[in-house]
Amino acid sequence: MNEYYQSPLSQRYASKEMQALFSNDKKFRTWRRLWIALAQAEQELGLDITDEQIDEMIAHKDDINYDVAQAREKVVRHDVMSHVYAYGVQCPKAKGIIHLGATSCYVGDNTDLIIMHEALELVQKKVINVLAQLKDFALEYKDMPCLAFTHFQPAQPTTIGKRASLWAQDLYLDYLEIEHLLKNKRLLGCKGTTGTQASFMELFNGDTDKVKALDQKICEKMGYEHYFPVSGQTYTRKYDTQVLSALVGIAQSASKFSNDIRMLQHMKEVEEPFEKTQIGSSAMAYKRNPMRSERMDSLARYVICDSLNPAITASTQWFERTLDDSANKRISIAEAFLAIDGILDLYLNISSGLVVYPKVVEADLQKELPFMATENILMDAVKAGGDRQELHEAIRQHSMAAGNVVKKEGRPNDLIDRIAADPRFGMTKEQIEAIMKPINFVGRSVQQTEEFFADYIDPILEAHKKDLGVKAEINV
Repeated sequence: MNEYYQSPLSQRYASKEMQALFSNDKKFRTWRRLWIALAQAEQELGLDITDEQIDEMIAHKDDINYDVAQAREKVVRHDVMSHVYAYGVQCPKAKGIIHLGATSCYVGDNTDLIIMHEALELVQKKVINVLAQLKDFALEYKDMPCLAFTHFQPAQPTTIGKRASLWAQDLYLDYLEIEHLLKNKRLLGCKGTTGTQASFMELFNGDTDKVKALDQKICEKMGYEHYFPVSGQTYTRKYDTQVLSALVGIAQSASKFSNDIRMLQHMKEVEEPFEKTQIGSSAMAYKRNPMRSERMDSLARYVICDSLNPAITASTQWFERTLDDSANKRISIAEAFLAIDGILDLYLNISSGLVVYPKVVEADLQKELPFMATENILMDAVKAGGDRQELHEAIRQHSMAAGNVVKKEGRPNDLIDRIAADPRFGMTKEQIEAIMKPINFVGRSVQQTEEFFADYIDPILEAHKKDLGVKAEINV
């Protein structure tokens, strides 16, 4: 065992793929790609930079000499300049032009943006796969009536599939937020110490067109179309808040889903997957605790709270930049993505193996359905010639008596027997039971479910069909 603290997000929850995006290796390799893009753009715009220098930089873009950089940082106490130095040791011919005219935020901020965007792509891929699984589940159970709740009190029935469409709709809204961020992604570009590009104006002898073109060329070389048009030393930290807001949306959706599953599992209607060798409780061997749903909600709570970090950072930045964003930012952004990744892996795992118990679902509905059917029974009795006011009062009295039987005596609901035995209604028990078919009380649940997935989810799944098939690996 390691004697020092290690983050549970890495040890237990986040995927290797997401961890790799926020690794030091990913960060420093991206720094070198940015230094190459800067040198190439400066060369194309007329600075005295040779192909030989650029080729030398390209040759060493991935074999980072970490030992040299770490030793240098102990001397200069500056991570960017330590890596500039280490790169120069490997590239003696290019040493003088590496990072030419740039400030630390050129590599720091552009790299942060690139990593966030790649992380959002991974998040989006997993959201799409959860939507695909919820679609399969919802359509399989679209016409299975179940008891619905408002205030967690029995209400008009819905269907299992319609309830799943609510879970999916929340994630659909999250997908739209991520899609907006990715369609409008942008880099900082190369703005200099206070965002004025003064150092580049000096390099290019005051040629403002070339300095403006430098931003665009760097973006193109890094695979981007857009950059922030104005900045201080950093890109606006408000952008980090927007990114985490999208992650918080997913956390909210996942938490709502997990809470529904936990309550349904308590009711024994629907359960999350349970492995053959899984232990539910150390004390009570019979228990099947909804541990994955609980973990999902726990991580979601962390992400929701974590979103305060970039919000506070963005609102407290001074003028063109202060460094109090740095330590907070490198923790809060990375860990929000790692936690969301863990949440989505849990969502993938749970939604792929939900277990429905139809007999329990039906039994729970039948306990309450007689009360909900009384309006239909009343209308049919009136059509047969009964007095509405008299019958309404009779139903009220019978309902109260049946309620007492259920609550005070713990016996089954006998409301239908009471109405069938009352000659004022003129209806047999068989006639009443025919009215009480559960599917008659779910409104447009089936059609709503079909329409939602066909109109809103299917186009997304078709557009991203190459991303389907993701499976989650749950470590604990």
